[in-house]
Amino acid sequence: MTRILSPARISRRSSLLRACLVAGAALTALPALATNGYFPHGYGLKAKGMGGASLAMAQDSLGGATNPAAMVWAGDRADLGIDGFSPKRDAERTGAGFATLNGQVSSDKELFWVPEIGFNRMLGSTLSLGLTVYGNGGMNTTYPQGNFNCGGGAANMLCGSGTLGVDLSQLVVAPTLAWKPAPDHSIGVALLLGYQRFKAEGLQAFDNAPGFPPFTGAPGSVTNNGYDSSTGVGLRVGWMGRLLPALTVGAAYAPKMNMSRFDKYKGLFAGAGDFDIPSHYGVGVAFAPMPGLTLTVDVARINYSDVPAVSNPSSNQAPLGAANGPGFGWQDIDVYKLGVSWQATPALTLRAGYNRGDNPIGSADVSFNILAPGVMKEHYTAGFTFMVTPTSEITAALMVAPRQTVTGSSFFNAVLGPGAGGNETIGMKQSSFGVAWGFKY
Repeated sequence: MTRILSPARISRRSSLLRACLVAGAALTALPALATNGYFPHGYGLKAKGMGGASLAMAQDSLGGATNPAAMVWAGDRADLGIDGFSPKRDAERTGAGFATLNGQVSSDKELFWVPEIGFNRMLGSTLSLGLTVYGNGGMNTTYPQGNFNCGGGAANMLCGSGTLGVDLSQLVVAPTLAWKPAPDHSIGVALLLGYQRFKAEGLQAFDNAPGFPPFTGAPGSVTNNGYDSSTGVGLRVGWMGRLLPALTVGAAYAPKMNMSRFDKYKGLFAGAGDFDIPSHYGVGVAFAPMPGLTLTVDVARINYSDVPAVSNPSSNQAPLGAANGPGFGWQDIDVYKLGVSWQATPALTLRAGYNRGDNPIGSADVSFNILAPGVMKEHYTAGFTFMVTPTSEITAALMVAPRQTVTGSSFFNAVLGPGAGGNETIGMKQSSFGVAWGFKY
């Protein structure tokens, strides 16, 4: 039977959708920090409270970021949230033959506000249309100059001048369509409209500076050029099936999203500023052994090797910016997400989880990853949802990630001679706490 909506309901839905779009536009000015490489440990605060596990669950309207097939199970709803993410990053060099290269520095900014936005509307009982707005990032560092000296006066840790760091933010707006071809199975597709921006500071030593080797093939396009942006279009497909009353399985896949180049940094990123969003996929299982209790496991893969600027070894013997130029040396990673959800009372749901991902950075690439120390492995999470009214709920989630480090030989050993640069250690620890409001209409 076709549903006829009252003018009041139509107006309310239009207002909710407009609010989502406005909030999505605001995201472009905010960095979305991350934990599995530069992907977040989860999307949506309900999933974040369960270690990020979400592929076989339909808890909110964030399915466009995880499994679009889940949206047709989520019903009519909107979700708005904010996550306060606190990464603490540092780098240290010891044992350098040039003693003035030794020292330690910590990134200044330690708190970032990351919004989450979702909207879903049922078009009958077997079809839904939704919108999810989400972000990736985390390659964000701002190291003060410190007390380093590279032979020509005061310098930062990588022998440039002034603040050292990079800022990468990725925004994706995902219109999503989901359909149930059978009562217990759904398929979904999300169109991924990508926007990213980037800037680098303090890398003058790599911009063919006097006294240093000619590192780049495009001088003037390496550092301190302000923000540059790029856009692209991608796709995410998903399936969800209830195989037994207590067992649901989900899977999703997103191929590499081709993005336009960062022209201002064509002398830094391999491929003349090319920086795509890598392919990623996963499978999840949710099992309810008893009423009110759900156990869920996701296994995911992120293929950083799709992006030469990220995956090329930093030791590549080619100019920065060339097709085979040096990159960050990141490896593909597997991520395991375990979560539990318990309906403690009719109004209160409690959650806990554990997320373990591979560290994409090896010891041979430590120097370049002073800029982006994405070394995290373990994440412990907890959260809850409280139903304020039958149609309104508040969700909160906490994440703590213990400190991880990687140590390796300094890049300056190859530039200045064996032993001249000593060893470098990059480290990070993280925490986050977020709150979201969900509304069913």
